[in-house]
Amino acid sequence: MADLSINFAGIKSPNPFWLASAPPTNSAAQVHRAFEAGWGGAVWKTIGAPVLNVSNRYGAWHYGSQRMLAINNVELISDRPLEVNLKEIRDVKRHWPDRALIVSAMVESKPEAWRDIVMRIEDTGADGIELNYGCPHGMSERGMGSAVGQVPSYCQMITSWVTEVAKIPVIVKLTPNVASVVPPARAALAAGANGLSLINTINSIIGVDLDTFELIPNIGGKGGHGGYAGPAVKPIALNLLSSLGVDEEVKRYGVPISGMGGITTWRDAAEFLLLGATSLQVCTAVMHYGFRIIEDLVDGLNAWMDAKGFKTIAEVVGKSLHRISDFNDFDLSFRAVARINPDKCIKCNLCYVACNDSAHQCIDLVDAQGQVVPPYRYDAHANGKHEAVSTRPQPVVREEDCVGCRLCHNVCPVEGCIEMVEVPSGRASVTWRELMQTRPEVTEDWAAMERYRKEVGIEIH
Repeated sequence: MADLSINFAGIKSPNPFWLASAPPTNSAAQVHRAFEAGWGGAVWKTIGAPVLNVSNRYGAWHYGSQRMLAINNVELISDRPLEVNLKEIRDVKRHWPDRALIVSAMVESKPEAWRDIVMRIEDTGADGIELNYGCPHGMSERGMGSAVGQVPSYCQMITSWVTEVAKIPVIVKLTPNVASVVPPARAALAAGANGLSLINTINSIIGVDLDTFELIPNIGGKGGHGGYAGPAVKPIALNLLSSLGVDEEVKRYGVPISGMGGITTWRDAAEFLLLGATSLQVCTAVMHYGFRIIEDLVDGLNAWMDAKGFKTIAEVVGKSLHRISDFNDFDLSFRAVARINPDKCIKCNLCYVACNDSAHQCIDLVDAQGQVVPPYRYDAHANGKHEAVSTRPQPVVREEDCVGCRLCHNVCPVEGCIEMVEVPSGRASVTWRELMQTRPEVTEDWAAMERYRKEVGIEIH
């Protein structure tokens, strides 16, 4: 079996799966149970300044029959006394020397406050410190959390206060609530951070109750922005993670990145590793399903690595980063078309409707006699009788008109029914960047663009 152990800036753990700093790491009792279940590490719920939490704290986005595709919270950092947290951290580390135990911290922006909390954390025997520069609510209004993470100069200043005195690895947790996560990351690294973690939660309002008109969650008739997390944020997290993975200045420092944001399955975990994460932090999935999901995460990732021939996590990390590119460097001559497998097709016509109403009108409904049914004339429920699937027209792609947008593939409910197939375009490979250099008039004038399309055989129907 593959070796899932990792070394993150000198912090070792038997597998890359860590609990993120959040409600699941609020106490020693919880972290003990998590380690017993098999988690490789935990980032303790953020400790620091005194706070008072509210009720209600969580809102959730449900869609159809799927619960908690995302969660929104207005919960603050740990509301348990600092001394209690420090005592329990010490106890957990003493009992689990082979697990990664990182302490998340957030205090006011004064050097003496940060130096004090660093020394107190180190006294517990914890393996590392995570600086919380991401909390988007409550603490940010007090000049902490994302109020720091959104300003690179603040990131650098506070991180330097910590790294000047810290004897254990310092990880900076970045906020996604910025135009680009790269400048804060560079600033943290310039100040000596030993690692980065992202993403923290995204600013959001989860919804409004249509009966009471109150925001969700409702705190005594009021509500506001909170932190958005869960499966729905995974694409955003992957994008921000990869932006660090391809940045030359970030790469120059050679520090590891702890990835989080919607990791629920081993497949999610593998994607984060491929785009540059070394460790993987999980929160919402545990809040939904409990600590035992670690079994599926470990077994699934192990089986996938074995199947792909990976022996260590290090062999997986960043393996897809070289595929990240800008639109300017995409091959404009690459062509793919949709093909529908009639043996798998259930004739639900979702592809037909999507293509005709919102794409390129290149899917026809063809009857048993090979005749195309006129658009919007076909109705399986005509005369109040539900037509048998076997007698319905078959959706067929007119490949000459297909632009390869992939919408039909995305809406199809049957796995493998619609595939995108590469076909020869008959045109020489060219990118938009190359066109700007060799044929600048094509990129600036519509008449020149039309002439170019006619020259190379591009038809827009």
